[in-house]
Amino acid sequence: MIHIITVHWQEDAWVDIQLAYLHKFIGKPFKVYAFLNNLPRDHREKYFYSSTEPIRDHAVKLNILADIASFNMEGADDLLIFIDGDAFPIGDIISFGAPKLKNYPLIAVQRMENLGDIQPHPCFCMTTLKFWKDINGDWKRGYEWSNLLGNTITDVGGNLLGILREKGLEWYPLLRSNQRNLHPVFFGIYGDIIYHHGAGFRETLCRLDLETVNLTAKKLCKLLPTRRLRRKFKPEDKIIKSNELLSLRVFDMIEKDQEFYHYFQQPD
Repeated sequence: MIHIITVHWQEDAWVDIQLAYLHKFIGKPFKVYAFLNNLPRDHREKYFYSSTEPIRDHAVKLNILADIASFNMEGADDLLIFIDGDAFPIGDIISFGAPKLKNYPLIAVQRMENLGDIQPHPCFCMTTLKFWKDINGDWKRGYEWSNLLGNTITDVGGNLLGILREKGLEWYPLLRSNQRNLHPVFFGIYGDIIYHHGAGFRETLCRLDLETVNLTAKKLCKLLPTRRLRRKFKPEDKIIKSNELLSLRVFDMIEKDQEFYHYFQQPD
């Protein structure tokens, strides 16, 4: 059995899109477990299990759903897949991932493009339910690393990285494979097998964008003589607006073309 865990929050536009791609590219029986918080419509009947409990922490939701999936375990080779609500397969992920799990205990997206995020990212992760239980898998932040700027950070997936390192376990990273990039972090293809929108449920400002904001703010401090004048210029507003427009453009592509992802797999 394949157990798929996902989270949708405030926006339900991705529910049917994600389910359609899961059914298209997974040719074996699967069960989907979901947190559905503050959605405009009721989608609970579309899932094997769903919860609307008002839990805010994304990692906690994933951990809870993994525990619930473990109660439905049918065998030692049951697959466990974590996938963000605005992510979905664009190829046969079972044929892709199952052979790799013979050599690696876990496959996950690694967003090196986000200033060197080295941890497994929950936008897509595949392992076995048995392995997750054996290591007491945990998506919460906590374990720290140094990013490409030399800053010490943690994020969702941090504790999972720490567990894997502590046990000396090598995992298989899925890296960004876009040939065309509308944004350096959002709208990503990983391993030519997973699409992650990256801006479906959150403010369209990633860590890399924030670094651009900080650099712009430093320049403004030199150019503008007073704090009052500097307050009128908010570089983050311009970036957020630009990213929002890009997000709407790509979402329109997704709605109109089931093979939209080829656009990102072709060079400019």
